[in-house]
Amino acid sequence: MSDTPPPVDASTASPVVASPAPSANAPSAVWETVDHLVRWLDGESPLPPEQERLLRILKLSEEAGEVAQAVIGATGQNPRKGHSHTWDDVHSELCDVIVTAMVALRTLTPEARQVFEGHLGRVAARVPRPLSGD
Repeated sequence: MSDTPPPVDASTASPVVASPAPSANAPSAVWETVDHLVRWLDGESPLPPEQERLLRILKLSEEAGEVAQAVIGATGQNPRKGHSHTWDDVHSELCDVIVTAMVALRTLTPEARQVFEGHLGRVAARVPRPLSGD
């Protein structure tokens, strides 16, 4: 197992696995899934809504810790455990962080998609655009 993640060259990066091009309603399908997860979690929770909201936000810290654990395992930094994880494990844990954050955001606001897209747009606007012809 390699101690370092595979290199990424942003100028030539391509998906590892070919997948169909996202449809125009792909973001909508993602947020529909998030809505379904929130409804399911709400239905299963015996806690008051205020407490559930806080715990969903705190869940992000737990998931981020699992990313750190996977990176330590993928790089073999714990001599007692050695290479206990792969970079695929890191990818999976990062996805868990993303899903958990989306669920937490949707728990806080029914306008989660618009809030996220607006924030992403503001972040993207701070990044310089490539010169034409690049």
